[in-house]
Amino acid sequence: MSKATARSNAFIEQFDALPFHQYLGLTLVEAKPGFGKIALHRGEQTPTGVGGSVHGGVLAAMVDIAMLVAVFAELGDDKQPAGTADLGITYLRQAQGEIIYATATVIKSGRQLASIEVDITDDAGTLCAKGRTLYAFRAGAAGALTPPGRP
Repeated sequence: MSKATARSNAFIEQFDALPFHQYLGLTLVEAKPGFGKIALHRGEQTPTGVGGSVHGGVLAAMVDIAMLVAVFAELGDDKQPAGTADLGITYLRQAQGEIIYATATVIKSGRQLASIEVDITDDAGTLCAKGRTLYAFRAGAAGALTPPGRP
């Protein structure tokens, strides 16, 4: 098992214990290759926006974090994580309710980039926001092709 795979497994196994996740009230619902689902349990410390809805910045963080679960759940020894390359979010309606979910699906995973879509829904299943991300992998990672002219 590579160091990258060990780190990604640790991220998923320790998800609920990570301080930032605890601060936001996030828990892991499901993780399987190419898929991740997390839940935000609203509390007094949950940052709010218009009309008491969950703050848009929290929803954007949920997009990024759910994406990591989906990517890391399928990360093999042939890929070295490099970080989020792009993140976009479209807010469709206020996220209200006691629990807000972020469900991430890897659409395509190549040698250097993975494309992931994330749905943010409320506890009634209503779509509140749609996220799109690109996650980067380091070039030249074990098993990856080396560009011509490079050692």
